[in-house]
Amino acid sequence: MNRLVPYLCVPFLIFGSISGYAAESTEKPIRMAYLQNDLHHLALWVAMEQGFFKHENVPVEIAGVFKAGPEIMTAFAAGALDMAYVGEAPATTAVANKTTDVVVVAQVNTDGSALVVSSRNSGIGSIADLAGKTVAVPGHSTVQDLLLRKALARHGLDDRQVSIMVLKPPEMIPALRTGQIHAFIAWETFPSKAVTLEIGRILAASKDIWADHPCCVLVSDRKFLESNRDRVAAVVRAHVNATDFIRSNPDEAVQIAVKYTGTDEETVRLALRNVHFTYILSVEGEKEYVEFLSDLKYIRVPDVDIFLKSFMDSDLLEAILKSP
Repeated sequence: MNRLVPYLCVPFLIFGSISGYAAESTEKPIRMAYLQNDLHHLALWVAMEQGFFKHENVPVEIAGVFKAGPEIMTAFAAGALDMAYVGEAPATTAVANKTTDVVVVAQVNTDGSALVVSSRNSGIGSIADLAGKTVAVPGHSTVQDLLLRKALARHGLDDRQVSIMVLKPPEMIPALRTGQIHAFIAWETFPSKAVTLEIGRILAASKDIWADHPCCVLVSDRKFLESNRDRVAAVVRAHVNATDFIRSNPDEAVQIAVKYTGTDEETVRLALRNVHFTYILSVEGEKEYVEFLSDLKYIRVPDVDIFLKSFMDSDLLEAILKSP
């Protein structure tokens, strides 16, 4: 087995394929989405650049580039997407709250976020020093929200002792620079960009808060999966090959990341040190997500094990990994 468009500043937009394959096929392309400037989604860009979707004979078109995971879930609910690379927490929340119905078919990465404070002498030397400060998260129920709350609790802070506000990641660095916020937690490349711009410094990498935590996943609309299982399997195979490519060809992967994020190479290389790309589903990590979200009253799941069995489909990936 063989193992670009400018980023849109609107929540959702349909536009033509950038894979160069959908236009050559008579088969209806799979409508795919990902998050703006999210280095975690490098495997998707590698799959497009290296022709892995074409190799699997599955046309894919990028149907939307979004600022945050909840926006992708809204697009699924509107019937505008078939598959997406997205954060595991917003997908979990949307499915648990029955606002949309997607299934996780592969992991995309673990780790890959960081808590950033001003590089100026802000008086913040540890997480405990965030008491009384304003910290931005990409959204409630995102993995970054969960990571911040875990970090605060570990350092003896009640989250009510910190002013937590929601900002889209592209707005976080300017807000930190102007003093609107004292800190932010976001996915890469935003933390590393704050560092290379000399606006921020890393207070804690997410792996220091929750080691090997699950982050982004590849999901499929449930009805689409049920009626197009072979096509979804082809996308998963391309994803596996792309993830392996990132590990085996780090320099080429960096150049692809630079192209799709529009971020300089120095920032990309720094950010990649903080991201672990993997396709192996983190079931135990997702279980902790569900329990944590339930404790925060974001979701209500009567039986965690039943939820996990429905939400995560490991059969496709296991079959692919066992194939010669």
